[in-house]
Amino acid sequence: MIEQPHDEFVRLTGPFRRELLTHCYRMLGSVQDAEDLVQETYLRAWRSYQDFEGRASMRTWLYRIATNACLNALRHGSRRVLPAGLGGPSTDPNALDPRDPEIPWLEPIADEQADPAAIVAGRAGLRLALIAALQHLPAQQRTVLILRDVLAWSAEETADALGLTATAVNSTLQRARARLDRLEPAADEIAEPAEPERRDLLDRYADAFERADIDALARLLTEDAVWEMPPNPSWFAGRDSVLRLLEARLRGARTRLVPVRANGQPGFAMYKDGEAFAIQVVTLRGQAIAAVTAFHDSALVERFGLPARL
Repeated sequence: MIEQPHDEFVRLTGPFRRELLTHCYRMLGSVQDAEDLVQETYLRAWRSYQDFEGRASMRTWLYRIATNACLNALRHGSRRVLPAGLGGPSTDPNALDPRDPEIPWLEPIADEQADPAAIVAGRAGLRLALIAALQHLPAQQRTVLILRDVLAWSAEETADALGLTATAVNSTLQRARARLDRLEPAADEIAEPAEPERRDLLDRYADAFERADIDALARLLTEDAVWEMPPNPSWFAGRDSVLRLLEARLRGARTRLVPVRANGQPGFAMYKDGEAFAIQVVTLRGQAIAAVTAFHDSALVERFGLPARL
């Protein structure tokens, strides 16, 4: 049987869908926006498929289409942020800033949705701090850095995809790297413990959190721990400040934490009084917890494949 053009297209392009989603997520900081752009990428690719001559690989061709679709989207949108990217930390846990629906917030991505190669790629992977830092780069710097340092494209391939010279690509990459180094911690500063210690640390954290044991939580946090809660603009820095927040927020609450993986990091789906409440992404440093980003969005829990109610 002769393979029809559309069947051939699906067979050749289908294997790249997951890594294209990851690429668009890096560019945009939103899983939902990334999914829309991947759909647009495949639509554009199908419309141009009869003109594809194979001078570049199918993968490279699709990435070029996806990258330019993302750049176009960035021209018409705002960068996505976490609370720490908006201003200084808060000090009073009883006076949280009101939620601002106009702020485009960064979103986490479930490991099950992402490209497996990205999850194990360390600094060039999907860590939440890296994705947040990328959103602070101008669109062209962000794109060049992702293509060169994450996807390992050559300067010539990147220049061809973006309509630039190789010299311009190298100059842009140098500026992007310098800015990213100021925004995102070095890999050795966020090194996680070995697997048995990591599992024990997370188990102790979940137990202390569910029991609202502030003393136990104090023993698990780094001195400079950070707690963020998008879409609430307030965020807290320093162990004492975070503990005051947790004491105020957990008092009288009935919570349960269900382990998940997000952005290649450990995390938890948080249920409050049996209802889905948040996705926590946890950053470990050594034998302690350095940061928790708790996305207070019950819909995220279901997008991580978990029920809305326990």
